[in-house]
Amino acid sequence: MKNIARYIEQTVLKPQTNDADIEQLVQQAKKYGFVGICVPPFWVKKAKRELGEAAIQLVTVIGFPLGYNMTEVKVFETEQAIKDGADEIDVVWSITAFKAGMNWPKIELAKLAKTCHDEERLLKVIIETAFLNEDEIVQACRICADAGVDYVKTSTGFAPEGAKVDHIKLMRATLPSSVGIKASGGIKNYEQALKMIQAGADRIGTSSGVQIVEASKG
Repeated sequence: MKNIARYIEQTVLKPQTNDADIEQLVQQAKKYGFVGICVPPFWVKKAKRELGEAAIQLVTVIGFPLGYNMTEVKVFETEQAIKDGADEIDVVWSITAFKAGMNWPKIELAKLAKTCHDEERLLKVIIETAFLNEDEIVQACRICADAGVDYVKTSTGFAPEGAKVDHIKLMRATLPSSVGIKASGGIKNYEQALKMIQAGADRIGTSSGVQIVEASKG
């Protein structure tokens, strides 16, 4: 597949991430033409400086990785990340509120969508498919779409399982065309990435972007 790099958000979110990791991430993104990089909130400012004027989206994570932070904290985190230079926000939704049968997830996501859209930023929502059955995935997608989010994302990469092709197909069948899908979690090679894209993914979150692009040339 040509231009698979334009689907890839090269990601470094490991707990022991350091400044050299961020520098390498940016260099790889510039070399391979990745659509974006995803970094911890702490490293957004440095990543922004390193990117300079490069046409690469700077993504960070909010409420990560469990999502049960208070909404006010997520809103503050989002506002700070945008001030620091983030173009896109990947928030872990409130799985705990969803499992409790509350309407709160939609309220929270609507607030975060407004916070992002007021600053012309994108909001991606991590629903953590590993903790949901198929009916819950459908319900989660509908909540996200109703709240006005830009993308729904499968996984943090910290749960027992990551993206699955069947889940991507289910999400694509449920979501309106205006809402994108980011497949992430456990995508290590070109074949996996290609299957996710063919199933309906618009973005691929991975720490193996270099290997995926190199394999695509073969």
